[in-house]
Amino acid sequence: MLKNLGDIRLLLLDVDGVLTDGRIIYDHHGVETKAFDVKDGHGIKMLQRAGIEVGIITGRTSAVVEVRARELGITIVQQGALDKLIPYQQILAERRLSDAQVAYVGDDVVDLPILRRVGFAATVADAIDEVKPLVDYVARRRGGRGAVREVCDLLLKGTGAWEHITARYFVDGKN
Repeated sequence: MLKNLGDIRLLLLDVDGVLTDGRIIYDHHGVETKAFDVKDGHGIKMLQRAGIEVGIITGRTSAVVEVRARELGITIVQQGALDKLIPYQQILAERRLSDAQVAYVGDDVVDLPILRRVGFAATVADAIDEVKPLVDYVARRRGGRGAVREVCDLLLKGTGAWEHITARYFVDGKN
């Protein structure tokens, strides 16, 4: 049984291995490319419509992440975070949130300090084995392949916002 998700006000996401499949592709000019799942993006937009803010904390720095964040209206973007707890604590202080009001999706050991603190900790199906037993939820889907959407839907349902946010998609009002 999952924790009560009704207090969640912010979803923070890692990028490589969570919003993407973890691969980094360079073209012959050294330009980095990443693939993002549109279903993840739609889940993020639905969360935002429900009043849950979404942010990114990632260890790497990539122009592609800035582009995707801008496209999705994500204003919390912390890149180059070698110690992810530092930007995490700054974000909470700026927004006057407690750990209990935050959900986080990470997939590797660098995410563990945040995963241990948040109100709701989740990971992707292909996370490293050491992360899975330490989270509240392991998505059935892989990173970059709909895992974020799965967590977004779970949060929408857990906060009671699912019916309202998805009503316009169902003609008869039923799922």
